[in-house]
Amino acid sequence: MTALSQLTPGQSEPTPKKRSRAMRNARREALWGYFFILPFILGLLIFTLLPTLATLMMSFSDFNLSGIDETSFVGLLNYKTLFADSQIWHSLGVTLKYALIALPVGLIIPLLLAIVLNSSYLYGKSIFRTLFYFPYIVPFVAAIFVWAALLNSETGWINDFLSWVGIAEPPRWLNDTTWIYPALVILGLWGIGNAMLIFLASLQGVPTALYDAAKIDGAGWWSTLFNVTLPLISSVIFYNLTLAIVGLFQYFTVPLVLNQGTGAPGGATMFYNLYLYKTFFTYNDMAYGATQAWLLFAIILTVTLVLFSTSKYWVYYAAEAR
Repeated sequence: MTALSQLTPGQSEPTPKKRSRAMRNARREALWGYFFILPFILGLLIFTLLPTLATLMMSFSDFNLSGIDETSFVGLLNYKTLFADSQIWHSLGVTLKYALIALPVGLIIPLLLAIVLNSSYLYGKSIFRTLFYFPYIVPFVAAIFVWAALLNSETGWINDFLSWVGIAEPPRWLNDTTWIYPALVILGLWGIGNAMLIFLASLQGVPTALYDAAKIDGAGWWSTLFNVTLPLISSVIFYNLTLAIVGLFQYFTVPLVLNQGTGAPGGATMFYNLYLYKTFFTYNDMAYGATQAWLLFAIILTVTLVLFSTSKYWVYYAAEAR
């Protein structure tokens, strides 16, 4: 609708002078808006778009730091090397194996905590919310060192407790290829406060009238959960699921800090992103590292597109027309 069509009865049409002043004000506001978002645009161009394009060009070359002047175009050679590299497939397998364990745990536990903390029967909810969220703001590297000490198979408090309750041979958490993934999952639960808080906010947005209607219809707790609560917070579940998947494919800090990037024990922590990092900064093979980065980008993009394509079958948006 135009401004003229919105005139109320008795309201006169603006004069050309007023229209000119309004247009100048609109242009001034637009210019100020562009001015304030200019730092973000420049940062996006300089620190994201240009490096992304540079890595794409590097993936088709033999660029490395020791011979910049001798860089040449090699076509798809790096990609052929990539798919023939057994370490690539090993690191992808490690990442996938960990993701299959960490993803459901990282979604279900925060959701259950949010449901408990949203209950009207729990006293001191604000205190518990603060306590569960507080670890999220602790520097993560410091938390990794703390958990490394707790999970130490010889001197850690967790194994001391397990020995005290009668377990003769507690797990060798960080030194066993079988127990390393559960140990990493336990470590990751330290930072679930953010996901819990997002779930909690979504639960508080569910209309109480729907719960009252479900109670009148005789629905129990489980029926209400699966037919009212989960459908109405499915968009937030989708949001946390997407972030979790992207984060798991980029899992890096924990294995780097725990084992200095060695992949111990037995290569079980040589995650894809860690191998990519070593290619760049240990082997100084920039071209091959850029190729690995683009493979990671392609994998994340494909998984995300599949996730978005399936969302129409299970994600509910209150304002969406069906």
